[in-house]
Amino acid sequence: MTAALHPGRLLARRYRLLDQLGVGGMSVIWRAHDEVLDRLVALKVLAPSLAADARFRHLVREEARAAAQLVHPHVTSVHDYGETVAADGAITSFVVMELLTGEELELRLTEGPLPWAEAVDVAAQVADALAAAHRLGIVHRDITPANVMMTPAGAKVLDFGIAARVGTPDEDEDGATFGTPAYVAPERLDGAPAQPATDVYSLGVLLYAALTGRVPYPADTWEQVGAALAAGRPPSLAGVPGLPAEVARTALRCLARDPAARPTAREVAAVLREHLPHRDPRPVTTAPRPAAPAGAPPRRRVPRATLVPAGLAVAVAVAVPALPLDRTAPPQSSPARTTAAPAVVGTPAPDGPARTAAPSGVEPPDAAPTGLVAAAFRLDGLIDAGLTAGEIRSDVGVDLRNELRNLSASATGGREDLAPPVARLREKVAVRLREGAISPVYAERLDSAIAALGTARL
Repeated sequence: MTAALHPGRLLARRYRLLDQLGVGGMSVIWRAHDEVLDRLVALKVLAPSLAADARFRHLVREEARAAAQLVHPHVTSVHDYGETVAADGAITSFVVMELLTGEELELRLTEGPLPWAEAVDVAAQVADALAAAHRLGIVHRDITPANVMMTPAGAKVLDFGIAARVGTPDEDEDGATFGTPAYVAPERLDGAPAQPATDVYSLGVLLYAALTGRVPYPADTWEQVGAALAAGRPPSLAGVPGLPAEVARTALRCLARDPAARPTAREVAAVLREHLPHRDPRPVTTAPRPAAPAGAPPRRRVPRATLVPAGLAVAVAVAVPALPLDRTAPPQSSPARTTAAPAVVGTPAPDGPARTAAPSGVEPPDAAPTGLVAAAFRLDGLIDAGLTAGEIRSDVGVDLRNELRNLSASATGGREDLAPPVARLREKVAVRLREGAISPVYAERLDSAIAALGTARL
């Protein structure tokens, strides 16, 4: 039962609950420690009333399976699904997900629209994620800024909780519980089966909102959606300074009333990337929010109950870093929003043979700081620079940052012996070097920075 969930409880003999990250109408999200693989994860624990329903548990399990197939740099990873039964027969059902650090696009947009290049870059990443899902026959059905996280590894699409297979009938024809009205395609109001074009419409709304700071057809209810579509004038992006005409045309094509007139997600990604400025090879960046003090409420806004996805299977919470990087440490270079530790949000480097050219803008190993926070900051900066230069493969960068997060958790958790996690991290670098996933130059610098972590003081 929910009351029995508390920090320290072990679920499925594996996942140790640490603290709550968020509470929704149908679930509670926990930060947890996977004691088998020794890593931090996010657990979405379903409400007892839903977990008691065998049909609903089956639905959640199937949704988790679908999302777990999406191994993509811009899709949140799903690791596991589990159930436990208490002595009184109460069932605890949960989904285990990648723990992310970053900021929701929705929160970022509260500051106003994005510069057009940044908006287009983020939308291209989301389009890539949707194209991958559509190739597997999966439709997300709830693409909104609240379901896009800006993370150090790039934009991540969250919450496949109401995802469906292509062609699946829409059993909730009035849309009373599924989706966010202003982002829902018109055909969903008529109960049309799930189709990729539905996601493309939502992607068009997301891009329009990122460019202008508003949605094309404002609506908070399904009745307002219908009225806005019937009475509203066709949207325009003419007022966005500098926006290429072809990008504007593609965005508006996504908003076509006829699903057949919309481009595919793959086509959208190709057009957006083609028109991104080439003067700066680095991806768009955003700075993670500072770590919240212990006991502070989660920053993630909980949607209204009528808009909470029914499945709630694989959403992910905003994770607060266990060891926040020193904000006074020398920052790495970044073309945008450098108020905190550098964090790349963009297209990871493509897989392929590692290059051996010397990286630029990287401190020599003997410049490593002695403080643990500063040493962690420097290592994170090296990973950031390696991803940007294409010297570290994108999935390897994510893995290394997860290990760094676990190591920092060990430090702040009072475990004085950091030798085992440091040795494990160094071994990973060596293995990835042999695989060609890290260039020799960066492998040497990463190893030096990791060694500095083992001798640094907290």
